Amino acid sequence: MQDEVKLPFTDHLEELRRRLIICLVAVGIGFIVSYMFSKKLFAILVIPLLKTMPPGEEQLIFTGLPEAFFTYLKVSLMAGILLATPVILYQLWMFIAPGLYENERRLVLPIVIFSSIFFLGGTLFAYFVILPIGFKFFIGFSCDYLRPMPTIREYLSFSSKLLLAFGVIFEMPLFILFLSKLGLITAEYLVNKRKYAILLFFIFGAILTPPDVITQVLMALPLIVLYEVSILIAKIFGKKEEEEIENNPS
Repeated sequence: MQDEVKLPFTDHLEELRRRLIICLVAVGIGFIVSYMFSKKLFAILVIPLLKTMPPGEEQLIFTGLPEAFFTYLKVSLMAGILLATPVILYQLWMFIAPGLYENERRLVLPIVIFSSIFFLGGTLFAYFVILPIGFKFFIGFSCDYLRPMPTIREYLSFSSKLLLAFGVIFEMPLFILFLSKLGLITAEYLVNKRKYAILLFFIFGAILTPPDVITQVLMALPLIVLYEVSILIAKIFGKKEEEEIENNPS
C-alpha cells in the first residue's frame, strides 16, 4: 500500500528541483557529445529531403551569416534531448513513484525502458516514413518556374517538430497501460470516448505540425492506430476487480 507518511509540500518542491537539475545535466552532457558530431548529425537529418529533391539540386541554403552555426546548435540540443530521454523518463517516474502502491512501483523500471524504446521508435517512424512522404508531396509542386530552395533553418524547424511530436505520441500505449494498471482508465471508457479522441487527434495534428493538411493527417492516423492499440492493452492488462478489492479492502 501507499506510504502513510506524507511529505510536506516544500519537500516535494525540493525533490522536483533535484530531479529537474539531473535532467538538465543529462541534456547538457548529451548536447556536448552531440555537438562534436553536429555536422554529421545534420547531414543524416537532411537525407529524407535531399532524396526527394530534383537531380542536381540536392542542397539547402542559409540566408543569414549565423544561421548555419545556430542550426548546428539546435541539432545538437535536439540530439542531446534524445540521448537524455532515458534519464528524463526515469526521473519523471521516480518522482511519481512515492505515490504508488508497492506492486505498482515495480512497473516503473520496465515502463522507463519501454518508454525510451517507444520514443525512439516514434522518431524513427517519422524519419523513415512521415518525412519522406511529406517532402515528396511538397517538392511535387516544383516545376520549370518554381524551384525548391529550402533553408536549413526552415528544414530543422519542420523536421524537429515532427520527430519530437511522433516520439511523444508513440508513448500513448504505455501511458494507457500505466493508467489502466492503476485502475484510472478502462477499455470500456476508451471505447466510449473514441469519437471524441479522434476529433482531438486531428486538433493535435493541426497544433503540433506545420500548417498543412497532409502532415496533420499523417499525425492523426498513427494516433488513431495507437488509440486502438491502447484499448487492447487496457483490456488485457487493466486492473481487475479482484485487484481493486485487494488494494482497497472495505
